Amino acid sequence: WPVRVALLGERDRLKGDAALNAERWTGEVVPLEEAALDGAGVVIDALFGAGLGRPLEGAPYDVVRAVADRRLPCVAVDIPSGVHGDTGAIHGTAPACDLTVTFFRRKPGHLLYPGRARCGRVVVADIGIPEAVLSDIAPGTAANEPAVWAGGFPRPDPASHKWSRGSLVIGGGRRVTGATRLAARAARRVGTGLVTVVAPSESFQAYALDQAGLLVQPVDHVADFFDVVSHERHHALLVGPGHGVDDHARTHVAEMLRTGKPVVLDADALTTFADAPQDLFERLHGGCLLTPHDGEFARLFEATGDRLTRARAAAQACGATVLLKGPDTVVAAPDGRAVINTNAPPDLATGGSGDILSGLAAGLMAQGMAPFHAGAAAAWLQGAAAGRLGAGLIAEDLAETLPAVLAGLTEGAP
Repeated sequence: WPVRVALLGERDRLKGDAALNAERWTGEVVPLEEAALDGAGVVIDALFGAGLGRPLEGAPYDVVRAVADRRLPCVAVDIPSGVHGDTGAIHGTAPACDLTVTFFRRKPGHLLYPGRARCGRVVVADIGIPEAVLSDIAPGTAANEPAVWAGGFPRPDPASHKWSRGSLVIGGGRRVTGATRLAARAARRVGTGLVTVVAPSESFQAYALDQAGLLVQPVDHVADFFDVVSHERHHALLVGPGHGVDDHARTHVAEMLRTGKPVVLDADALTTFADAPQDLFERLHGGCLLTPHDGEFARLFEATGDRLTRARAAAQACGATVLLKGPDTVVAAPDGRAVINTNAPPDLATGGSGDILSGLAAGLMAQGMAPFHAGAAAAWLQGAAAGRLGAGLIAEDLAETLPAVLAGLTEGAP
């Protein structure tokens, strides 16, 4: 390929490796300006990489904008200029690259939106950095892939029975029963041995007639509710999907948390504490997983900063694992560990997908997975199921597609 180099700054002021390689370059070097793009068939963006902490301006801004305006194919070195490597934020502007070649490991900015959308296909190139460097860095963030959680993923053995595979109790709402039923189906599909919905008598039929294998316990009094959810044979609890936002819901959340069992809190279970988040935080414990979308998150936590920072801060503030749902779902533990999910297609933007996610996570916790790994696994499994279904999926399809995803996971297990 004929190559033209456009330089930001003066060649004789370069230092270190930049100066050394400038000496090795025998071709033309032109000033960085829009005219440098004339006749280009492809642009290599090697302006700033991951180190930029300020908005693009001046000639870099003009040239990057011109790359977009001219619709030139673009390949980024490390990360598109203008994309913050730690947060995925776009400083002023950034090219929409077809390909990004980074080194050693991906960075959060490759995985978090909006920067992720500017990276195109990301390739990690080996440039000789030894694996031992990871020990010195001790990273607390990873892309959410099965390698993160597959070692603790529950798999039945020949001696397994329904009780050994976990018993989950879900708090059912009075009127919006579909959300609870979706969560229950997902929990059963992910391997939970027994799933019981505890619901008011008036909604008993809606639950009992839905799934033949679903247990339904009608309960109308708080004392009876606590007796059911605290029973020693139940291993984990889920509350929130379709539960309603009222004192009834708040009481049920408090009673579930009083048991000390692993609990997933989703949707209405979070919103019902919007006026008093600290009341909820004081009841939480390390076995809890909160699964808010952005709106629910903002009702409880500080909503400034990038998604990774927000999720981490929220987990530390409340002492529980937080799964912040979105196209780049982040799962963060109170100890600072975090994963960013990357396999969720846009087709998941449909009613009920969040209920499926909470059911998957709760089902895995009932089978013994810790909240952080259960949340990460649930996000990945849902994304994998959605990827198999593609356009036209509805939430009901996700649980039914799960067996094929689980079969593939078992075959490729480390």
